[in-house]
Amino acid sequence: MSSKVFRDTLYEAVREVLYGNQRKRRKFLETVELQISLKNYDPQKDKHFSGTVRLKSTPRTKFSVCVLGDQQHCDEAKSKAMDIPHMDIEALKKLNKNKKLVKKLAKKYDAFLASETLIKQIPRILGPGLNKAGKFPSLVTHNENMVAKVDEVKSIIKFQMKKVLCLAVAVGHVKMTDDKLV
Repeated sequence: MSSKVFRDTLYEAVREVLYGNQRKRRKFLETVELQISLKNYDPQKDKHFSGTVRLKSTPRTKFSVCVLGDQQHCDEAKSKAMDIPHMDIEALKKLNKNKKLVKKLAKKYDAFLASETLIKQIPRILGPGLNKAGKFPSLVTHNENMVAKVDEVKSIIKFQMKKVLCLAVAVGHVKMTDDKLV
């Protein structure tokens, strides 16, 4: 049994949220979150699920991406037009599977991109730290535009259904228009 939310209802709810924000201003940028509650779903019997969805716009303003790349990707990330944080294989080897340093790296950045030559070596160089943090790098190839790939990673949201019958994902912030949020 599935139920669908109509577009008008969604726009009305988004306008109400944005209007509520205008009435009572906060000293920080509030996040708009979408919450979905599942009915007739038994988490003990049925399978848990997770996935990703690409949004039209970036939901979070301060989302940092680090490029773990070969020399070409590091040079591309270093260029003045982009200035994206990056690490080459030598910098990764300096971490030397040190759990504290890998954990610190995973905490510092929200997402990672890795060159196709380097992505297979990352578990061997860094250990399981990035994977445990749920931040295993996405693949970036040499014929892909780095800026477009970074924007794509920034606009992807992950959801995970565990024991609670409610999914909550950040879809934007209150300074966005209702068209961007829907």
